[in-house]
Amino acid sequence: MRVLASAAWIIFRALTRSRDKTRVLALPVVFAVVALAAGCGGRGSQPNLVNGKTLFVQKCGSCHTLARANTKGIQGPNLDAAFFEARRQGFEDSGIKGVVYNQISHVRRGSIMPLNLVKGKNARDVAAYVGFAAGNPGKDSGELANAGVAKTSSKPAVEKNGQLNIPANPTGALAFQYSKATAKAGQVTLVMPNKAPITHDISIKGNGVSQQGPRVGQGGTSKVSVSLKPGTYEFYCSVPGHEAGGMKGTLTVK
Repeated sequence: MRVLASAAWIIFRALTRSRDKTRVLALPVVFAVVALAAGCGGRGSQPNLVNGKTLFVQKCGSCHTLARANTKGIQGPNLDAAFFEARRQGFEDSGIKGVVYNQISHVRRGSIMPLNLVKGKNARDVAAYVGFAAGNPGKDSGELANAGVAKTSSKPAVEKNGQLNIPANPTGALAFQYSKATAKAGQVTLVMPNKAPITHDISIKGNGVSQQGPRVGQGGTSKVSVSLKPGTYEFYCSVPGHEAGGMKGTLTVK
C-alpha cells in the first residue's frame, strides 16, 4: 500500500510540478500504477458523490480550486489544472480517484494538508468526487448540484447599536453568511462568529480604512472596530486565499 502511495505521489508531483500544473508522465507504467492505486481506494460500497462533494467543499475547498465544486482556494494545487492534461491523455475517473485517495491517506511530510482530514469511507467519497470532477468541464446536476453550496442571505446584515454581526459560513465554504451589509457612519464593530471547521477572521478595507480582526478557529469570534464615514467598504477574510476564494462582501455606510 505504501509503495503505491509513493508511486501515486510521484505521479501527482509530475502533474503539478510545472507552473501551469498540467505536466504529465506519458509512460504506460504511470497508467498501470494509477490503476493499482485506484484499486487500493476503491474497496467497499459504491462511493457517495454527494457526500464527497459536501466534504470537499467543507474540508478542501479553502485550499484547492475545483470548478464543479465552485471552490477557489489557492494554497494547494488547482485540481482542474493538475488533472486536465492527464484526463485528456486517457486517465479515467478511477485513476484520478486513486491518486487523490492516496494523497489524502498518506500525507507527505511538510504538506499543508492536515493528517486525517477525512478518513475511511469519507476519504473514498471525497476522492471519488474529485476523480469525477477534476478537469471535467461542465456543471454538476441534480442533487449533486446543490451539495456543499454555501447559503448566503439575500438580505444585507444591518448594523444595530454600533455592531454589525456577519458570521462565517458554517459549512467551511469560503463565504460569509451575508454578502452585503449596511451601517450608519461612526464607530462600528464588525463581529464574526466562526462555526466553520477552518480558521477565519473579519477584516475591512476601503475609503481610507484598512484593519484586520484576529484569526480564530471553530467556536471563536473575530472582531474589528473602526470609525467609518459614508462610503463603500469591503469586509473580507484576510487568511491567505480566502478573499480570492470569495470570502468577501460589500459594506455600505450612510
